[in-house]
Amino acid sequence: MKDRFSYYKDKENAIMENKLFYQDPYIKTFSAKVVTQSIDEHGNYYIVLHQTAFYPTGGGQPHDVGTIENIKVVNVEEVEGEVRHYLETELEDVNAAVHGVIDWERRFDHMQQHAGQHILSAAFEQLFGYKTVGFHLGNETLTIDLETEKLLESEAFRVEELSNQIIIENWPIETKWVTEEELVNYNLRKETKVKEDIRLVIIPNFDYNGCGGTHPKATGEVQAIKILDWERQKKKTRVQFVCGNRVLKQLSQKHKVLLELTKLLNAPEKEMQHAVIRLLENVKIAEKELEQSVEALLHYEANSLLEKEESNIISKVFQNRGIQELQKLARNIIAKDEEAIVLFVSHNENRLQLVCARGTTDKASMKKVMGEALSCINGKGGGSDSFAQGGGEALISGEQMLEQLVNLIDKVR
Repeated sequence: MKDRFSYYKDKENAIMENKLFYQDPYIKTFSAKVVTQSIDEHGNYYIVLHQTAFYPTGGGQPHDVGTIENIKVVNVEEVEGEVRHYLETELEDVNAAVHGVIDWERRFDHMQQHAGQHILSAAFEQLFGYKTVGFHLGNETLTIDLETEKLLESEAFRVEELSNQIIIENWPIETKWVTEEELVNYNLRKETKVKEDIRLVIIPNFDYNGCGGTHPKATGEVQAIKILDWERQKKKTRVQFVCGNRVLKQLSQKHKVLLELTKLLNAPEKEMQHAVIRLLENVKIAEKELEQSVEALLHYEANSLLEKEESNIISKVFQNRGIQELQKLARNIIAKDEEAIVLFVSHNENRLQLVCARGTTDKASMKKVMGEALSCINGKGGGSDSFAQGGGEALISGEQMLEQLVNLIDKVR
């Protein structure tokens, strides 16, 4: 009868033999036999191989892509113990051995990012006791969720510094299959989710963590870790960062943007912040001056409309005039003439915008006028007896709507 060590060693060998990415995560090409070819419930073609180097989605790490017999592998999932390779088209010959090619750039990127996440999470926990409770590996950046409501800039700096020191020192990254009983021998960063086929990823004397992902042989291959930003998420803190080649890509992108800004702002890099602050201050001044100019124009326009009207009803149809501007113009008019009734319609593309207002001496309900007018154009709006606004579909012309508003004034008095 086999002892426990031999039993688990045989189980580990069986897993390693079938999943080549555990045997050697650096395998880029391989050959295999097709076990089955089928279509899933969504009509997608997939094949199962007797062995594979394609990593399936799991443990926060996205799946590999590549080709099998020059057919694109678009997704890889493990379903009920079998690794399914989803292909763009059906495989023609399932009896012949097939040749698989891994997209190595994507695989190595995932290896760098995943290992970098282990290092960063371990550093947060060792320095400040902040446990990682969430992890996402995206196409551009990564995030971890820390079990803390607040992260100081000084803390992030120290964690980043320690993480990159571990990388520079090129510590080994080891993997080991253990039983549930053997877990007590390791100072795990977090409890493992699985109870059998437990795989540990170990950076000796720094980090011990249950993980089924692919990782490089040593921390030096991670190259670098850069924390980009962090924000509070409910009672946790979400940290955004990048590792490896993504650090260089981020630097290149940001440097390109910075160079463009130095040209646009005519300021050297070191003075960029002050140049932007001056620009924003100038924009605020310009906006204030523009607002004052608009107010003056509305004041002038209100006087002009009052002078032209022979009755107390000030009415007009506008083209593409914002409702907020019309509201200000109407308020200007009734402030100048307490007997005035203002009826404005603006035709904006396929919609009509309405504003109805009156001075203090008239008792006509603008709310009622607006309600009846909007019913003709499937509109919505609201307001009070003295001031109302709304809008709806341009089912009639602006002139026709204005005529209805004038007729409704007598009706609601």
